[in-house]
This record gives sequence, structure tokens and C-alpha cells, in this order.
Amino acid sequence: MKLAICPGSFDPVTYGHLDIIRRSASLVDKLIVAAFLNPTKHYMFTTEERIAMLKETTKDIPNVEVDAFDGLLNEYAAKKNCHLLIRGLRAFSDFEYEFQRALMIKKIDPTLETAFFMTDGRYSYLSSTGVRELAHFNGDVTSMVPPFVQEMIKRKVNSIKK
Repeated sequence: MKLAICPGSFDPVTYGHLDIIRRSASLVDKLIVAAFLNPTKHYMFTTEERIAMLKETTKDIPNVEVDAFDGLLNEYAAKKNCHLLIRGLRAFSDFEYEFQRALMIKKIDPTLETAFFMTDGRYSYLSSTGVRELAHFNGDVTSMVPPFVQEMIKRKVNSIKK
């Protein structure tokens, strides 16, 4: 079985993420979309909320499994018996960062391969950080995230501002 892991923070899930998830899922038997918990990063959404967003927005992709992990990606991949990582790229700056990460992973575990997917050009400007910032100031994110995620963002922003 061809298995891959698509790790990320998904804080929140954007149409750019979904583009990468859909296209990569079409090339493997099973794609694990794994929300990463980085203790050095401040998240808008809890792990449970990010999992809920991922499950709702990928429910129509039958070979996608949603999960979460903390710790080292190579250890998570080994636990899942997976040797292929999927990374999304928007711009050349993403490539530099992701290329360094892929080389480090390869040094740590030579059996892990990383495949890079360029996002559709319609989403090349799109980042979770940008969506969070725009939403915080009541900007319109309807073209950036699915309706379910829009509602979660609206609730979260309202609760933060109270």
C-alpha cells in the first residue's frame, strides 16, 4: 500500500492546504493528514479544533485519515510505517525552508522521502498566518477557507475579543 503523511499546523485549514491534500491523496492509497503540535508555536486553535476542521474539510476524500502528533516527524512516520512525506510549497521562500527540513529528515532517517507539491497559483499568496491576521481585524476570509472553517474562525475571534 502506498502511504504518505502530509504534516502541518493547519491553523486554520485553508483552500491551499486542501489543494495539496486532494492532489497528493490522488497519488497514494492512504494519506495521513497530521496536525503537528509544536510547543514553541502559539496556535489560534487547539489540536482538537484543528482536527475537527481537517476531518470536516476532508470528509469527501475517502483515503484521507486525520491525525495529530507531537515530537519528531521521523518518529511519527516510523510508528505509522510510512516512508513518504508530502510538503506543500507556495513560493521559492517555502522551498528553501522545506528543502532544509527535508535534508535534515533525510540525515536523521535515510528511508524517509519528501515530495514537494506546488500549490495551485490561485492559492500562492495564502497562508494560515495571513488568514488569522485578516480574521482578527474582521477581514473577509470567504475566498480563503471553507465555510466550516469560516464559522470556527468567527467563533474563535469573537471569544478572543470578549
